[in-house]
Amino acid sequence: MQLCDLDELLRESDFISLHLPGSPGTAQLINAAAIARMKPGVRLINTARAALIDEPALAAALRDGNVAGLACDVFSEEPVPASNLLLQCPNVIATPHLASASRESLERLGDMAAAAVIAVLSGREPPSRLA
Repeated sequence: MQLCDLDELLRESDFISLHLPGSPGTAQLINAAAIARMKPGVRLINTARAALIDEPALAAALRDGNVAGLACDVFSEEPVPASNLLLQCPNVIATPHLASASRESLERLGDMAAAAVIAVLSGREPPSRLA
């Protein structure tokens, strides 16, 4: 594995797994133009944010085979309607936004919330303050 820019990653990767926050800079990162630069037969994984993907463009690429498969845990509309374009593709594995549903994850979330409350009540900044 080596560090590379986005164009090289799209052009050379057999698998692309998205691990990015949703932000104006990452919105629609995987759009028709990005898909056109991808290696034919690429497989895509998105457990990050639905806003990273242009769903209609990706559905078209899944149907025509340019993208061989998608594993996805996040969708533009949740709960996901049966009419979602990605769900119509047989080469999609979809899960209902379960990435953070493990016992360990929920325990850590509770610990983080408690630490934030204690910090604020003690007059300190919370450890994970969002701007």
